[in-house]
Amino acid sequence: MYLIEMIRDGQYVTHGAYAMAMQVYVQQHIFLDEDILFPYFCDPHVQIGKYQNAAAEVNQDYIDHYQLPIVRRDTGGGAIYIDRGAVNFCYLTSDMSLFGDFKRAYEPAITALKSLGVSLVEQRGRNDLVIEGKKVSGSAMTITNNRIYGGYSLLLDADHEAMAQVLNPNRKKMASKGIASVRSRVGTIREYLAEEYQRVTADEFKDLMICRLMGIDEVSQAKRYVLMDEDWAAIDRLVAEKYQNWEWTFGNSPQYSYQRDGRFACGTIEIHLEIEKSRIASCKIYGDFFGKGDIAEVEAALLGTRMIAEEVEAVLNKLDLPTYFGQVTATELTGLIFS
Repeated sequence: MYLIEMIRDGQYVTHGAYAMAMQVYVQQHIFLDEDILFPYFCDPHVQIGKYQNAAAEVNQDYIDHYQLPIVRRDTGGGAIYIDRGAVNFCYLTSDMSLFGDFKRAYEPAITALKSLGVSLVEQRGRNDLVIEGKKVSGSAMTITNNRIYGGYSLLLDADHEAMAQVLNPNRKKMASKGIASVRSRVGTIREYLAEEYQRVTADEFKDLMICRLMGIDEVSQAKRYVLMDEDWAAIDRLVAEKYQNWEWTFGNSPQYSYQRDGRFACGTIEIHLEIEKSRIASCKIYGDFFGKGDIAEVEAALLGTRMIAEEVEAVLNKLDLPTYFGQVTATELTGLIFS
């Protein structure tokens, strides 16, 4: 088995978009004579499934405040908050008999965890690991280029407050056609580790697991494929063109509709929006405000605008809003739309 790590110029790469791009690049371009293991851990970010609506899954105010990236996967599943407490292990294998057999796929991880003192870990359901009823790992797999690509996360630590905040969407009154996430009771592995491993870092935990999964005593003994400059150049392009591209992350969101209403100095304003590919496809504005202009002009001006607060406010700033509403500002209307 070969080990591939997110190491570039001697530094560990921890950005979520790069982790996603590296996995896809290896699937599509790296073919070796043995199976491949590629572990990683990431800085805080939110990962959403291919068929999910980002606006319906995350608290955008929290995302903006803490400047957390959102990364859309190429596969399905739900939204998850990821930070350095989650150590992930992905693999590529030519053993096609493994496909769909999560019990067998998890066996090496369970054996490794038990060797570290985690005696109560068990597989439950189709593709989870739990400890005392709390989920500490989720697994997935697919077939790509006649190989099985799979992986699982191991939750060493958990920031429960961040999870609760970031996965609590602030736009709740929304009719979305996206696939909703299913929340689970989340546990952590650290408290169950043997005393000698209680203070391991994520990097140290990763190395401990690598040794056990690969059957070696030291990580330095691992057979490696080292990502070269040309590999990283291709990964850079994939990040820029896809995983940090607004069109992929937000433009692929399913259609949704929602309405907002608020009280302002000019009276009550109610806005109904239909959103397609994260752009305003339909807009209707109602209320008891008094204005001289035709409100349909405001509605038309917003059509096609990306659902980004700065861009919506820029459009509204071009309009003479008091003519249509009375005393209200572009900032106030934008705040209403994104509340």
